[in-house]
Amino acid sequence: MQNMLTVIANAFKGGAKINAAQTVSEGSRVVVSSRSFADFTPQASFDIKRCDLHHLDEGPSVQTVLTREDGLRYYRTMQTMRRMELKADQLYKQKIIRGFCHLYDGQEACAVGIEAGINPKDHVITAYRAHGYTYTRGVPVKEIMAELTGRRGGVAKGKGGSMHMYAKNFYGGNGIVGAQVPLGAGVALACQYQGKNEVCVTLYGDGAANQVRETSAACAHMFEQNNALSDVSPYQGQIFESFNMAALWKLPCIFICENNKYGMGTSVERASASTDYYKRGDYIPGLRVDGMDVLGVREATRFAADYCRSGKGPILMELQTYRYHGHSMSDPGVSYRTREEIQEVRSKSDPISMLKDRMISSNMASVEEIKDIDAEIRKEIEEATQFATSDPEPPLEDLCNHIFYNDAPLEVRGTNPWTRLKSMS
Repeated sequence: MQNMLTVIANAFKGGAKINAAQTVSEGSRVVVSSRSFADFTPQASFDIKRCDLHHLDEGPSVQTVLTREDGLRYYRTMQTMRRMELKADQLYKQKIIRGFCHLYDGQEACAVGIEAGINPKDHVITAYRAHGYTYTRGVPVKEIMAELTGRRGGVAKGKGGSMHMYAKNFYGGNGIVGAQVPLGAGVALACQYQGKNEVCVTLYGDGAANQVRETSAACAHMFEQNNALSDVSPYQGQIFESFNMAALWKLPCIFICENNKYGMGTSVERASASTDYYKRGDYIPGLRVDGMDVLGVREATRFAADYCRSGKGPILMELQTYRYHGHSMSDPGVSYRTREEIQEVRSKSDPISMLKDRMISSNMASVEEIKDIDAEIRKEIEEATQFATSDPEPPLEDLCNHIFYNDAPLEVRGTNPWTRLKSMS
């Protein structure tokens, strides 16, 4: 009996030693892991390019602080946008995505920097190059990809396509050049009228910036007769009219011109007598920002948002950026610029590479960590693509749904008086 008790006691001791050894080993791993994490710099200061100013005594700071957490988040967001657009390019060439498709790769720092400089309750409206802003406003990749392929699981139920995506406090995605600018001024008016301390970011391109104040009816008729629709829509003056109203009423509106150097296939130097787009507001203060630097865009947006929230009225920003693809997928993008020009921008000013280099050189991230993030993003994009190509298309009976936000069902006439469809909110 005594021998049996001794054996049992020894067995427990041995087990305790093994468990203790395991605990020490696991604790060591935790300590090593913690030390590895602690080895990273939690935050660092960076110099950013000084903004050019118009009717402003001072502008954003030329130095900013970036935390490791924010840096990794900005990197992941920009890289996701880049991979998403490259996948859209592939699906378009496979004729899985049809129709208009304007890609955003190269301009990621604009969307990410703007989102970092405002609040989720603030408002954003842009033109047709909208995939990136749809993502930064909170729409999952798979819903964006499914919208591009026209599937029921898309963010607009497969009925909006590339140019018409929406989210909470995001109003598209607008296909008519410059038409979103007065809408953005209207959203800013609503913020002011309702007494909310919110701003509206209203974006447009360098081509739309050339919309003149007014032209003759004969000119407009000529364009209509010849179906000459261009990226400039030269007989519309809605941008300048919006500037005027916003300034008169001191609306909390940040007008942003994304100057990617080309309006369709025409360079800004050939299209504009003055390429100082940040001065186009005339009586509205403006600043010109390096749109390839996510930190520069973030600080400029914060400055602009504070300016608007203080009750001073609208402000205008010009983001100098660059698109790697052509104007749309129907444009090869190399007939009016050289491949060498595109490659030079990629090698010297790529927004993703610039942020990655900053973080690695400042010991805020490791090469291995960045590679792991890239792998996770590639997996997410592939899973989203699988969903976007397998999800069913919307049925015909869904065609007229959501005409109204919240109303009783109603009948909608089809292409002839005998065809009737139903609209459900």
